[in-house]
Amino acid sequence: MLYRIIKPFIRVALYFFFRKIYLNHSEVYAIKGPVLITANHPNSFLDAILIGAFFKKPIHFLARGDAFKKPIHRFFLGLLNMIPIYRLSEGKENLYLNEYAFRASKKILEDDGIVLIFIEGICLLTNEIQPFKKGAARIALDYKGKKPLQILPLGIAYDRFNSWGSTVNLHAGKTISLAELLPFDDRAKNMRYFNDSIVQSLNRLIVTPLNAKPAQNRIVKLIGNLGYIIHRWFFLGLDSFVRRKTQNTVFHDSVLFGTLFILYPILIVIIGFCLISLFGLKMILPLLGILVMARCIVLVKNPNE
Repeated sequence: MLYRIIKPFIRVALYFFFRKIYLNHSEVYAIKGPVLITANHPNSFLDAILIGAFFKKPIHFLARGDAFKKPIHRFFLGLLNMIPIYRLSEGKENLYLNEYAFRASKKILEDDGIVLIFIEGICLLTNEIQPFKKGAARIALDYKGKKPLQILPLGIAYDRFNSWGSTVNLHAGKTISLAELLPFDDRAKNMRYFNDSIVQSLNRLIVTPLNAKPAQNRIVKLIGNLGYIIHRWFFLGLDSFVRRKTQNTVFHDSVLFGTLFILYPILIVIIGFCLISLFGLKMILPLLGILVMARCIVLVKNPNE
């Protein structure tokens, strides 16, 4: 429920956070379940936020279990349709909890829902495919729903990491029927064939975007310079803080996006209130529009380039 409420705001925020988001086959994002989305995992929670924001139907995500350690984190991540799944590196004592993740995923699919699993099971801030785990194949093998299960490979690639104002490609492939991916009577053979088939699909779908600067006329350039001056202190200061807090982790972009999602509207409200107090409402509304527009255009002057 919470995710449905904030989803439109997340989509707007993503277009503020990224320079450009490319989507192919827009009709795919209206797909109905049961669907198991198998995606690569280059950029932590930001991958799930991006994918979930553009599908019309609610998506449940399998997310790394160490993010659910604190009860408050578990509560809010659960509200965002995230299901914890644990790796061996997070402790053998937690592996039994994965049974809950697989049961929950199975029920969602059998109720005609959509489940997203990052098939590599690891995030390394790279667009290169990592060795696949068996979780996606296991979910597919255990599916017992009445409707045919569709498998949707989806590639995601960024032009850079640990940076706001980047460009991202979301490339969805063609859906694959479960029968095509599980042709054998042997479970182990089916798991290997499933992963090999998805590897071939994702290799074609992961396309690193070119970091091209958009053309600008004089007015756009002027607004961009204004946005750069107004926002520089806020964004660079916040980015520096997040870098310190997420040092030696893969969470920089995810934490920065989440922090901006909460704090940037507050900044606009504060600036608007101050300007209204000084100049009045009628004079300030157009300026606030320019201020927000300037935030979008300031991405062309990203100091991380």
